[in-house]
Amino acid sequence: MTNPVQPERQGPRFRLPVWTRRQWLEALLILWLTPVAGVTLLVLAGVDNRAVDLLAQFTAPGLMATVLLTVGLGLLRMKVPAGLGAFASLLLFLAVWPQWFPKTSAPDPDAAIVRIYSANLFYLNNDTARIRRSIEAADADIVVLIELASDPARDIDDLLAGYPHRAASMRLDQTRGPSRSVVASRWPLIARDDPPDGLHAVTATVRTPLGPVNVIGAHLTRPWPFQPSWGQISQTMALDAVVEGLEGPVVIAGDFNSVSSARIGKQIRRDIGLRPAPGFPGTWPDSLPSVLGITIDQVYASSDLAFVSRRLGRAMGSDHRPVVTEITRTAD
Repeated sequence: MTNPVQPERQGPRFRLPVWTRRQWLEALLILWLTPVAGVTLLVLAGVDNRAVDLLAQFTAPGLMATVLLTVGLGLLRMKVPAGLGAFASLLLFLAVWPQWFPKTSAPDPDAAIVRIYSANLFYLNNDTARIRRSIEAADADIVVLIELASDPARDIDDLLAGYPHRAASMRLDQTRGPSRSVVASRWPLIARDDPPDGLHAVTATVRTPLGPVNVIGAHLTRPWPFQPSWGQISQTMALDAVVEGLEGPVVIAGDFNSVSSARIGKQIRRDIGLRPAPGFPGTWPDSLPSVLGITIDQVYASSDLAFVSRRLGRAMGSDHRPVVTEITRTAD
């Protein structure tokens, strides 16, 4: 008699949960928002890591995007993703707080006010007339220009009409054309020595109504992964050496390729002792609304100076927005 054949037992099969499309969407949103919150916690903890530093540059637009997403999730009554989005938004707000609302000194109400226009013009931007209109609209006392291209440099007297006192850096040969940095003033100035090798900057001491003010136009290299991390750090150390050789108030304006709340901004505050102007709204890229941009174009000042105001200037053909700041003496 033949034994009956027993059916082969098979192990349990993996099956995807039977979820609705809404549940799958909620799960994907949770998977996306969780690392956003996690990375922001690393930024808040001050983790000294080049990848974390790179992500720290985008906390401001990240906050805007996360807030909008959270509002939408709330309207759709997706409670768990909306709650996680609210938590991530809070962390992002704490991360950008030092950038938007930095520690400031109280201005002296009886002191004169000096207005500074600073801009990265973009070294392929030869629209001299448009740049001139932007400078005229700002009506500044001191002008700091980074990446001054060939045509504007050739027509410098027309570009900076009304600013007869000038100091310029050596020519920096870019991939597709040369550029220079310039400090120009309505008041007399004294050009200082060239910066250390590896630092593209120009320094002048301007005789302002506040007394002599040292003005530095600086352009730091791009961050990792576009350039080695040590590049920005060593250039900031070189800036520190420049400032140590100066007497009196100091203002540094230009393109730092880093927000003030990230690693380079912290190094400037800690080692050089300068304070940033408020960093909202953003300056780069010009193709996006300024509220979604990041503030890599900044103005820093020593503690004996106070910021009265900060705003964005008129577009001038660059991928950066110009910055217009007003400074004065600090109150006693």
